[in-house]
Amino acid sequence: MSTKRSANISHKSDPDPDFDPGFPGPVCGLDEVGRGPLAGPVVAACVHIPESAQDLPFWQEVKDSKKLSPKARDRLFDLIRAHASYGIAECSVAEIDRMNILQASLHAMTRAYAAMTTRRESSFPRRRESFSAMPPEDPRFHGDDNNVLISAPRMATALIDGNQSPKDLPCPTQCIVKGDSKSRSIAAASILAKVTRDRLMITLAKDYPAYGWEKNMGYPAPAHLEALRLHGPTPHHRTSFAPIKHALADRGKR
Repeated sequence: MSTKRSANISHKSDPDPDFDPGFPGPVCGLDEVGRGPLAGPVVAACVHIPESAQDLPFWQEVKDSKKLSPKARDRLFDLIRAHASYGIAECSVAEIDRMNILQASLHAMTRAYAAMTTRRESSFPRRRESFSAMPPEDPRFHGDDNNVLISAPRMATALIDGNQSPKDLPCPTQCIVKGDSKSRSIAAASILAKVTRDRLMITLAKDYPAYGWEKNMGYPAPAHLEALRLHGPTPHHRTSFAPIKHALADRGKR
């Protein structure tokens, strides 16, 4: 389900606070991280900024996750989760190899939308459960507050970073090229997705230290490629990607 809209899209490097309100609301933004790496899942996030939270000062700092330091991303990660409706989801390496990376990225977005929840303050201890695709005990998340997660309101528009959108979202969609530099909700989604995936790769690097994933996050950096040559692929490598195919073929010749 999709709609087209003629918009005077800003070319500023930071998101325009008036961009999202220009679409029928409620509006959410979706972004993914991890299409280019040779290892690890692709992670997507969906964020809706409630009207009651839109004027909080920290939103002025929210921008494309690639333009933020790790420390800034971690701080904004917690603030976004505390003040926005959000969902975070992933597609595994096996799913990437089965359906291709583009389709896996779009499928992860669909899962993130379906997982979107909002926080409601409660005087009761938070239950150890969540409607999110990522459980609260997941080590990629910080904090344990006394909020209850409830279903987010139905969206009227989903803004998608890039030029292709999932086919099965239950609301109209609008593709926004370089959306993480234009839409605050997309930029916020990019932060949630990147922090989540980076934490995952740092955790995986402890079991596979030779590949340098704590620094390259699975991307084809020289140290990663050299480790592939010396040690071959791991179960977390994407065997449908050419460098992994070549590494497997080379080891088969030895």
